[in-house]
Amino acid sequence: MKSPSLTAFTSAVALTATLLTGEQAMAASPEDNIKVVQDFFAAYGEGDLDRIAAVMDENVKWHIPGRHPLSGTKHGREEVMAFFAQLGSAGFKAEPIYFGADENHVVDIHRGYSTAEGVTNVDTIWALLYRIEDGRIVEATNLSADQDAANSFFWSRYQLAPVPERLAK
Repeated sequence: MKSPSLTAFTSAVALTATLLTGEQAMAASPEDNIKVVQDFFAAYGEGDLDRIAAVMDENVKWHIPGRHPLSGTKHGREEVMAFFAQLGSAGFKAEPIYFGADENHVVDIHRGYSTAEGVTNVDTIWALLYRIEDGRIVEATNLSADQDAANSFFWSRYQLAPVPERLAK
């Protein structure tokens, strides 16, 4: 059995290593990580942007595949939340099918679809790979089973402004 002073010393060394390297000393359990993503899905299903933001790291990166107005990597909570606000306005829904996890990652498989009127709709399977740190999503990569259908949907829903208005100032 370790002495109390040795236990305190070991804890102090672990904390120091975490602070110096920027890595967490102990990863979360797979179940804890799945809960983070399930909380995200619950908030998304209710359109609760504040609760979505609560499960994301301030510097989150969210990778959206395709060649459409919403594709590309979103950097930071503000950009990611703007993306989710746009999905909400398009009536885009997600129904989880499967979750798998380890100490740092979660994979979800879900049905993603829209029933918005007046646009080309999409109804396909998506896979997302999340990286979780300290109980927050720090990175997510979307993968679509039918990227052509996703591209068509997003182009029908989101139009770019004509040049030169679409160019950054």
